[in-house]
Amino acid sequence: MNARIREAGTDDIPALAALIRALGYEVDEAGVGARLDELIAEGRRPLVAEDGRVIGCLTWSLTRVLHRPRPVGRITMLVVEEGVRGRGLGRLLVEAAEHRLRREGCGLVEVTSNLRRTDAHGFYERLGFERTSYRFYRSLTG
Repeated sequence: MNARIREAGTDDIPALAALIRALGYEVDEAGVGARLDELIAEGRRPLVAEDGRVIGCLTWSLTRVLHRPRPVGRITMLVVEEGVRGRGLGRLLVEAAEHRLRREGCGLVEVTSNLRRTDAHGFYERLGFERTSYRFYRSLTG
């Protein structure tokens, strides 16, 4: 597959919204566009995989913490279009994110994955990620 990885731009909003909906999230293009603008303003532009059209996306963040000497990078979303999964696009996106996080001074990268996404768990383990903790959350809305 002749895909390339690049930073997302506003022309990608329709494709990004479709990919996010494929993960099961209810989003519209206006909301995706607004959040993309915020990520760009914060210096956290998402990465996309394309082969003439956008077929994958990865978002990331960086957190400074007191208990580690270097910032912690996090992959906050990774999605590849279902019809092209298994062709190495996810790996390319993760490698591009890791390169960026290293450049930002991060000492490690972490990822969370919904319990029901067992295929994703296997994908991350094949890339060398280890399950080391549980994630707990509580909604602050409603």
